[in-house]
Amino acid sequence: MAEAHQAVAFQFTITPEGIDLRLSYQALSQIYLSGLRSWKKRISRMRNRVIKGVYPASPSSWLFVVIAILATMYMRSDPSMGLIAKIQEHLPVSLSLSVQGQTMLSVLVFSTLLWLSLILTLRFCLKLLLSYHRWMFEQHGHISTTTKVWVTLVRLLSGRKPLLYSYQTSLPCLPVPPIKDTLERYLESVRPLLSGPGFQRMTVLAAQFENSLGNRLQRYLKLKALWATNYVSDWWEEYIYLRGRGPIMVNSNYYGMDFLYVTPTPIQAARAGNTITALLLYRRKVNSEQLTPVKSNQIKMRSVLHLSLSTCVSSPDVLQHWQDSEFVAVYHRGRYFRLWVYKAGRLLSPREIEYQIQRILDDPSPPGPGEDRLGALTAGDRVPWCAVRKQHFSSGVNKRSLDCIERAAFFVTLDDEEQGMMGEDPVGNLDRYAKSLLHGKCYDRWFDKSFSVVVYKNGKNGLNAEHSWADAPTVAHLWEFTLATDAFQLGYTEDGHCKGEVERSLPPPQRLTWDIPVQEQVSISLSVAQALADDVDCHVFPFRDFGKGRIKKLKISPDAFIQLALQLAYYRDRKTFCLTYEASMTRLFREGRTETVRSCSNEGCAFVKAVESGEGPEHCRRLFRLAAEKHQNLYRLAMTGSGIDRHLFCLYVVSKYLGVESPFLTEVLSEPWRLSTSQTPVQQLELFDMKNHPDFISLGGGFGPVADDGYGVSYIIVGEDMINYHVSCKHSFSETDSHRFGAQISRALLDLLSVLTPAKSENSQAQDKKQQ
Repeated sequence: MAEAHQAVAFQFTITPEGIDLRLSYQALSQIYLSGLRSWKKRISRMRNRVIKGVYPASPSSWLFVVIAILATMYMRSDPSMGLIAKIQEHLPVSLSLSVQGQTMLSVLVFSTLLWLSLILTLRFCLKLLLSYHRWMFEQHGHISTTTKVWVTLVRLLSGRKPLLYSYQTSLPCLPVPPIKDTLERYLESVRPLLSGPGFQRMTVLAAQFENSLGNRLQRYLKLKALWATNYVSDWWEEYIYLRGRGPIMVNSNYYGMDFLYVTPTPIQAARAGNTITALLLYRRKVNSEQLTPVKSNQIKMRSVLHLSLSTCVSSPDVLQHWQDSEFVAVYHRGRYFRLWVYKAGRLLSPREIEYQIQRILDDPSPPGPGEDRLGALTAGDRVPWCAVRKQHFSSGVNKRSLDCIERAAFFVTLDDEEQGMMGEDPVGNLDRYAKSLLHGKCYDRWFDKSFSVVVYKNGKNGLNAEHSWADAPTVAHLWEFTLATDAFQLGYTEDGHCKGEVERSLPPPQRLTWDIPVQEQVSISLSVAQALADDVDCHVFPFRDFGKGRIKKLKISPDAFIQLALQLAYYRDRKTFCLTYEASMTRLFREGRTETVRSCSNEGCAFVKAVESGEGPEHCRRLFRLAAEKHQNLYRLAMTGSGIDRHLFCLYVVSKYLGVESPFLTEVLSEPWRLSTSQTPVQQLELFDMKNHPDFISLGGGFGPVADDGYGVSYIIVGEDMINYHVSCKHSFSETDSHRFGAQISRALLDLLSVLTPAKSENSQAQDKKQQ
């Protein structure tokens, strides 16, 4: 094979005249360059570790401390108050070291110890400052003196440009809320959902739990919080994502879409070339920690943003991380390939990757027996996949091929379908586009990979992401960078191809081979996954009547406005209220992931009922302001570590470890989230120029419904005048319909704007007519 010949650096034969040694200088040169790249990366990582290790100080500050101590010693002043002399007494005596040399060494030791003490002090001070969260609860435009002083101190201590993970050791740990506060907030959240007797019963259960088992569980949880970096994250990752035995396709994985109106090139191989390149450039920025820090209300905060080469391995499910990989795994028409994206330490140009992708597209070889639907094992139930993996994929050719997929930087699917908002049925095509990214054919994605990039025949793209390794904001950050780099930095030639030169001597992509004796289990997994996929009802629609620009003019939080519109839409759709999940981030804390905002509140329900009963506009506006402020407060509490659900979840895990049953916790954790919502944040506005390129609008992404009888709603606020929605539910429950609920959302948004916009007086209307 061509790649095997490329790997031979030297050959020798033994002849009667001696040994005939033949060196391939080109191969040796490639080996040298590859090793050089590896050492450069090691040195870069080591340098970053040093910079992060001394943050918020800098390595050069050590020299400043040494010079300052030497200067004071030169002026015959002892800043150490005798410590330098003590250090000198305990130094090992050396004949080759003069008295002056011993003094110099003592000064260096003292200066280093003083420098490290200053670093620890600064880090402790920064952690104390970052533990202050009152700024989140202040009204916009009314900043207190305390917060202004706090902002100044934070800027002074973190003025130097931080690396990606510089803040990690300075972020405070997630606090364990008082159990009394959590129970009070829980009862308040379920009050509008329960009848009088039902709420009274739940109040009694909560009181019994607090007075008996609750305090015992709380003590164990506080003990964990003392030594664990984050008392929630490890259990959340393990029990919510990795211990589940049902399919992760639809139930856990989520998707991200391409631009709404624009496809940068119709050539599939070219789009794949630029997309792969952009993702690898992003990985390079992550590895070198060059990403720009995220700002929150003009205060620098480092979000825990980590792009790793990860795979969810089902034996049992664990997350495996690899530091680096120089290839990607590619699927096309039932065949799997390994595509090398580096050559001798050099990242291939986008045009070279396009050339390699085109080789795969032009490869006429058929898939092997059972190969085409092998990916269905990752889409079905986890128990059969675990057993099959252990029995048939732990050795031999299957293990080698599986390792290629799992150790790849990411997975790429070259889909033979066309997708996007196109043709005579753009609405229906958007829905099919979403379903394709969510589950595809159930065998043409590798659902265990950290993410699978999908490039369609017409150049449209998207991704499917596994949930355990990262939440949606992290993947959204990655995907924003990818789309912007693809369209605005890498670009395409006039005929739609990638830019750059092609080295024609590149070895072709390697075809992975399999020996699959488990085709029956593949068929069973496929049938389970296909039934799940067929049951999903997706609807994607852009709401163009207004956006956050109009909402902010009313001095209202756009997220609160949208969440209350969702409450109104659900009430109209189902004639009742339900437990509502809204995801929020806990990035203000070390290793923070998510918390739940229970968006269905007493104030929100009162507003919805007032609107539906035809109450007066002024009364409705007053109730809306109360509901919006309540929602904002709930969101702030969730972000600052005072949420409800992660605390109760961890108490439940402790009870299981202790082997005790709690009727209260069992009932709380069995309550279904019939309305699960999430906002996809636009985090890198500088990457997109909405004024000069208004068509380059992201569609965002979505997920499947959490409850069989509920809705999943994802939304992204794009620019000032658009909100894109992704609605999902299940066909098997007759009372839900994604298109009907989408129409209810649009109607609710318009009705809310009408309620909140005061009618113009007759005089102002007359003045408007005169101006016209």
